[in-house]
Amino acid sequence: MSEQLPQSPSEEARARRIAELEFRLSRRRVGVRPMAAVMAIAVGLVLLGMQWKDLSYFLSPSVPLTLGAEGAYRFEALVSNRYAQVHGVPTVRGAYERADGALYVLVGLRDSPFVVRRPALPGEQWTDGRPPPQPDQRPFAVRGRLLAQEDAPRYRDALALMERMGELQPRDGRLWLLIEGERPGADRGLLLVCLALVTFVVLNAMLLVRGLKRR
Repeated sequence: MSEQLPQSPSEEARARRIAELEFRLSRRRVGVRPMAAVMAIAVGLVLLGMQWKDLSYFLSPSVPLTLGAEGAYRFEALVSNRYAQVHGVPTVRGAYERADGALYVLVGLRDSPFVVRRPALPGEQWTDGRPPPQPDQRPFAVRGRLLAQEDAPRYRDALALMERMGELQPRDGRLWLLIEGERPGADRGLLLVCLALVTFVVLNAMLLVRGLKRR
């Protein structure tokens, strides 16, 4: 029968150190991981909430709301964050912005609460430092994402400017923005981001349950 050799002082110190580290790690698995999981879940839910309005539009009906034409607008059909279509006569003045390397025009529809954001047309090219040109004055029809004024905080200043120009008629004290070209179900990247956030929340919920069971 073989006999176990006595450990040297250095080996005994190493063994005690390993045991101490293992004890600390075991306590960390029980005490820290659940708290970290709770924080991760909270962050994931906040980020998911920030995407909720865009996600609800992504899942909304693809048949546009018909808002009518000049002189016969259907204001009773107004619903924020929905796909809609409208026809009208453009206002004399508009606002311009550059985004993603392209030039866009915000132009109102006369005697209505509608402001349309669309790509600039030929003849509407604007050079920084110079007065913006007059928007194309031909009547037009447009389809896109309809947002109540309070649901479009990015365009708060531009909508306020359009209202001060005096060619629009707010409905119940607010304007409505129609963003041309945005269709429900078109932004696949948004869906992937939301799925990733949901997966992140679920995984951390599983870690939380596991950590609580270890307690």
